[in-house]
Amino acid sequence: MSESRDESARKTFRALVERADKKFARVRDLPPYGTAAAQGHLFPKAFKAYMRLWKFQQENRQSLVESGLNRWEIGEIASRIGQLYFSQYMRTSEARFLVEAYIFYEAILSRKYFEGSGPKAKDLGVRAKELRFYARFLLVALILNRTEMVKMLVEKFKAVIDDCEATFRETNFREWKIVLKEIVRFMKVDSAFTSDCPLRYCPSFDSHSASLPYVFRFHAKKVLKFRDAILTSYHRNEVKYAELTLDSHRMLQCLEWEPSASFYRKRSADSNENGGFVDHSAASGLIEMNLPDMSDPSLPPNPKKAILYRPSVTHLIAVIATVCEELPPESVILIYLSAPGKPSGQNTSQIESSGGSTKSSKSMIMMLCKSKDLDLVWAQVLSDPFIRRLILRFIFCRAVLFFFCSPECREDYLPLCLPDLPSSFSPESDGVLSTIVQIADHFGVASYFHT
Repeated sequence: MSESRDESARKTFRALVERADKKFARVRDLPPYGTAAAQGHLFPKAFKAYMRLWKFQQENRQSLVESGLNRWEIGEIASRIGQLYFSQYMRTSEARFLVEAYIFYEAILSRKYFEGSGPKAKDLGVRAKELRFYARFLLVALILNRTEMVKMLVEKFKAVIDDCEATFRETNFREWKIVLKEIVRFMKVDSAFTSDCPLRYCPSFDSHSASLPYVFRFHAKKVLKFRDAILTSYHRNEVKYAELTLDSHRMLQCLEWEPSASFYRKRSADSNENGGFVDHSAASGLIEMNLPDMSDPSLPPNPKKAILYRPSVTHLIAVIATVCEELPPESVILIYLSAPGKPSGQNTSQIESSGGSTKSSKSMIMMLCKSKDLDLVWAQVLSDPFIRRLILRFIFCRAVLFFFCSPECREDYLPLCLPDLPSSFSPESDGVLSTIVQIADHFGVASYFHT
């Protein structure tokens, strides 16, 4: 009787796995931009299929283990769920999906589903799944700025690659070594830039437009809403991990809200209370799936972002057309294109800035709002906190580059924006020049600038 029950559970489990995998493949094959109608029903179906699968393996764990269920199989299911959440984050930019992906990956790691001794250590297919898990978890942790977790994952990732090379001597792991080199290089360059303020828009550091009367007055007029962004870069040998370049990584964060501290504390408490991260027994699968709870009601939605890695001109135009076609009325998209300027012997790739002081930022905002030459398009989007902060950083960084580079080649390095900003915000204007000089003097680097 027991054997019959175990066999029935095994067959049902395999059928649920096959069904869930088919729905997962449909979501995975969707482009990460556009086709909102198709994405609207495919993700809930895939999520529901994995909900059923996850619940079934929890309720029938003993029978499944007795019929031969391996720990890595539970890890693979959890990894698929993490992939599902992350892919939805990339399509919607909703932070709840990114955080949920992190929770699942962290649980897989703490539960050691892919680790341990036994027959699976000799199975190349299972070790490949383990390598893919680390590579995906690294990307999620990187975007969430979990630096300590990234460092730990890099060490574990390297250890698994070394172990695989020693175990499977006839197999070439060159591609995995390239992935490892990418994340090490990425972290080395990214860690060189430090700031007390997060790149994401944080209400604790950045003022909301409603609290600034000279910005809030634009709300009484017709405004354009910032809904979508397209981020891409074309630098040679650029720093990247997977298809996320350093430029796109930083811009992605600049266009998102930083979840509140209370939101993170709540998630941490929930994780401890439900026991999902404590149980390490035989083939435990007690990871909670609380999708409706994964939102911070205190924050507005993030603008959606399409991140493209070195697209062809045709591909880029096609993506722009798709995004524009689905753009709601009276909305705008931001197109961020990062590429090298005119070739020169001077290297400015290491130039970074903190964005200036809070005092100078407020001064620039006030000047923008009072400018009579401000293009109507800028006036209609100035109330958006992301766009407003990007404009300020653009003005500041353009001025820094202008005065840092030698006069004979500075034009080759100046970024451009359309529509043009008023001439009163050009690098050579009195207001901008005085701000740069003050900040340079404050940091003791005035001698490096051609003012």
